[in-house]
Amino acid sequence: MTLTPYIPIVGLFLLAAGFAVLSVGAAGFTGPKRYNRAKYDAYECGIEPSPQPVGGGRFPVKFYLTAMLFIVFDIEIVFVYPYAVANRALGIFGVVELVLFVGTVFIAYAYVWRRGGLDWN
Repeated sequence: MTLTPYIPIVGLFLLAAGFAVLSVGAAGFTGPKRYNRAKYDAYECGIEPSPQPVGGGRFPVKFYLTAMLFIVFDIEIVFVYPYAVANRALGIFGVVELVLFVGTVFIAYAYVWRRGGLDWN
């Protein structure tokens, strides 16, 4: 078994890494060097930023829970999409696996819903 078929993939990774390193390195040389107070201020869609408390301001945990729920259900779609592409080749095995996967995610959804993780109040 030879690794010849993988040479284009390795080349693509090297090209991408080289481009990333070159872009980050070139930004330091080509970017503007004029810093002022406005440059260091936070930008909030053109609105003056509101004053932050001394502790730095804390977000409620519900924001993080909502983000995590979005990630969980987004990943579910990523795992279901290949089944939609190859559903005929998988046959009954694919249907059973999909039902088990969606059932597991539904149980997690019901648990979060029951615990009040989806309440916005």
